[in-house]
Amino acid sequence: MIPLSVAELAAIVRGTLHGIPEHEPPPPAAGDGPGAEAAAAPPDGSSAAPDGSGAGRVSGSAAAQRLITGPVVTDSRQAAPGSLFVAFRGQHADGHDYAAQAVSAGAVAVLATRPVGVPAILVDDVTRALGDLARHTVEELGTTVVALTGSAGKTSTKDLIAQLLERLGPTVWPPGSFNNEIGLPLTALRADRGTRHLVLEMGARGIGHIRYLTSLTPPRIGVVLNVGTAHIGEFGGRDAIARAKGELVESLPPAAQGGIAVLNADDPLVRAMAGRTAARVVLFGESPDAAVRAEEVRLTDDGRPSFTLNTPSGRTGVTMRLYGEHHVSNALAAAAVAHELGMSAEAIAEALSSASSLSRWRMEVTERADGVTIVNDAYNANPDSVRAALRALVAMGKGRRTWAVLGEMAELGDEAFAEHDAVGRLAVRLNVSKLVSVGGRTAAWIDMGARNEGSWGEESVHVSDAAAAVDLLRAELRPGDVVLVKASRAAGLEQVALELTRGAGGGAAAAEGGVAAR
Repeated sequence: MIPLSVAELAAIVRGTLHGIPEHEPPPPAAGDGPGAEAAAAPPDGSSAAPDGSGAGRVSGSAAAQRLITGPVVTDSRQAAPGSLFVAFRGQHADGHDYAAQAVSAGAVAVLATRPVGVPAILVDDVTRALGDLARHTVEELGTTVVALTGSAGKTSTKDLIAQLLERLGPTVWPPGSFNNEIGLPLTALRADRGTRHLVLEMGARGIGHIRYLTSLTPPRIGVVLNVGTAHIGEFGGRDAIARAKGELVESLPPAAQGGIAVLNADDPLVRAMAGRTAARVVLFGESPDAAVRAEEVRLTDDGRPSFTLNTPSGRTGVTMRLYGEHHVSNALAAAAVAHELGMSAEAIAEALSSASSLSRWRMEVTERADGVTIVNDAYNANPDSVRAALRALVAMGKGRRTWAVLGEMAELGDEAFAEHDAVGRLAVRLNVSKLVSVGGRTAAWIDMGARNEGSWGEESVHVSDAAAAVDLLRAELRPGDVVLVKASRAAGLEQVALELTRGAGGGAAAAEGGVAAR
């Protein structure tokens, strides 16, 4: 982050210093009593001015001029010398209760909504203040901000973009899926004066969410991957999802000021967003008119995508380390961004061919010593990503027995039954060897869809929870099997993959392009 004094930071977030003297008290005059020094400051330790305001005031005291150099953290266990601890009140814990612990670990101050007994900057809304601080940082740095959104593939594509742009200069990107009104500012605050590119993922749970995020970190380049059915229960339909995702391209500067909208030519709802932006439009996809496109797409014997990358500056071959054909579209989006920032086709192809998964539990492939392959894709799930994962499973499992261990896909609203039923039916049509549906009634709809689709009997089973799934798999897995584990985050099915990996007796190792499940 940009080093800021406590007083400067308070001014940026329109906060009030508390527990920090606004001015160093003068030494007591000869003959003054022991209470004179204490009388120089308000009895509650606050820095309020005589009129009681004090908000946003730049203080002259040494304490108020202490530098906050980062990191900005929300977990007191991550506090370090020079850090700022942001106290959020969550469902299970209140960060205010851990303020003293953070300061003891080296935090200079706490961003809070109430006094916490240690140096603090008090604000009415911690989330809003965090956003204000991120906005100030991005405006001050002037770095190139690349933002992306979509119903599926955001995190994987963000990881690809980051690995490409890092070759052009210092790049900051979020760990995992830091894509909301808390995670996005935390990512922006990791940027410093040496940062050349800031890559941000933007999620949405409703209309206006992305517009707010773009107001915090205005992007110059915006990428829209797709419009699917993720969170359709909250939005009410794909048209509403498209309206929300399109807020990203609406926020871009005009073409004359360098704004670039990178849009998926193969998704009609995304392609239509070209009419909602003043930025220059760059299309990616397999469509013939896409400026950055894939040709001759195929999968290797072990399920990795291979294709010819065609860009305005040349064409060359790419064979990825990641698994599944769905990564082709993700790779094209990343390639379009890198090309616009000056990377040659050859350099893009080389970077894509060596890129790996940076985020856990996303097609995380582990080969057990006994020959069983575990694919942990359990970080999240929606109908589009589950379909892609099932196809990847089948491609990886050629000549081997395949298992799909699936749980609930959340936030589908009235579409929940139809979508879970469809996933079960697709597993049958793809000839997945074994289907294990894990969870309550919603997961049971997956099993019902499979059974209603065809001649499946023992090939599909429904179990109540992750522990039951682990017991079943441990009893029935045999060398050479490939196991996909996928569900929405709340289902907690990553525990199935982790237990199966631990059961390998220490012989598990990450496959090339994956992340070790250890």
